[in-house]
Amino acid sequence: MSTIPEIRALPVPDGLEGERVDAAIARMFGFSRTKAAELAASGKVQLDGAEAGKSDRVTGGAWLEVELPAPPAPVQIVAEPVEGMEIVHDDDDIVVIVKPVGVAAHPSPGWTGPTVIGGLAAAGYRISTSGAAERQGIVHRLDVGTSGLMVVAKSERAYTLLKQQFRERTVDKRYHALVQGHPDPMSGTIDAPIGRHPNHDYKWAVVAEGKPSVTHYDLIEAFRAASLLDIKLETGRTHQIRVHMSAHRHPCVGDLTYGADPTLAKRLKLTRQWLHAMRLGFEHPEDGRWVEFESAYPEDLQHALDTVRAESS
Repeated sequence: MSTIPEIRALPVPDGLEGERVDAAIARMFGFSRTKAAELAASGKVQLDGAEAGKSDRVTGGAWLEVELPAPPAPVQIVAEPVEGMEIVHDDDDIVVIVKPVGVAAHPSPGWTGPTVIGGLAAAGYRISTSGAAERQGIVHRLDVGTSGLMVVAKSERAYTLLKQQFRERTVDKRYHALVQGHPDPMSGTIDAPIGRHPNHDYKWAVVAEGKPSVTHYDLIEAFRAASLLDIKLETGRTHQIRVHMSAHRHPCVGDLTYGADPTLAKRLKLTRQWLHAMRLGFEHPEDGRWVEFESAYPEDLQHALDTVRAESS
C-alpha cells in the first residue's frame, strides 16, 4: 500500500468567512474539530500556500490545503483462540456466541487484542466472506467493554438477510444495564440523536447533528444506589446505551468514560461498564422462523449486582 500522504485542497466558501482554521477544516472535510486542530498543530495545513495555525482565521475564496497521513495498512484477521467465548448455537447459516469483555468484534487499526472473528477462525469455523475483509460475517457489533450475545453469518445468504433485519430494525436486541440512581420515569424512551463527541474523538455524545437514536428502558429492580434496567434498542448506534443513559444522568455503573462514579465502581470491583447483551431474537435466514437466544450475566457483573443487592437489603 502507498505510504504517500494524501493532499486535499478546497477553496474556502464565502459562508465560512472569519471562521477559525480548525472549524473550517471540520466543516469542509468532515473531520472532528479535535482532528482538525491536530492537523493544524502538526503543520499539515496551509492557507493560500502559507502554514496555518488552528486559531488563524480563514477568508472566503482562500485555498485551504490539508495533508493527511498515509492510510494504514489493511488489518489482518489473526486466528487466535478467545478465552471464555461461548458458542450457544451453530448451524449451516449462523453461529451465535457470547462475547466476553475485552474482545472486539473484528480487527481494526490500532486494536491488538482478541477478536470474535479471530476466535471463530481459530476454532475452525467457516464464516461468510461478505462485507469488508476484516469484518467477514459480522452483521452487528458489541463494544470491547460490553459482553453478551452476537450472531455471525456463516453463509452469504445469511449475511444479506441478517444485515437487512438489522437495517430494518426487526431484530429484538435486549440488554440489561445497571445504572446509577433511579431513572424518572422508571420506564421510558430516550429519543436523542447521537454523533461524535465535539471534543473527544474516542467518545460519542447527544448532539443536534447526530443520527436518530432511540432507546427503550424498563425497570427490573431498584436498589439503594442503582437500578437494574431491561433495555431494548430501536437503533444501533455506537455506545448508544452508554451515551443515552449518561445524558439521562444515569450512567452505567462502572462506565468511567461516560461519567460513572469511580468510587462506586471500585467498591463493586468493576473495571468496565455494567452492560450485557442478554437476549437476541431474529428471523432465521434459512426459513424465516423466529429464534431467540439468552445469556446469563458473566461473573464480574453478577458479583457487582449481588453486592448492590446486599447493600440495599
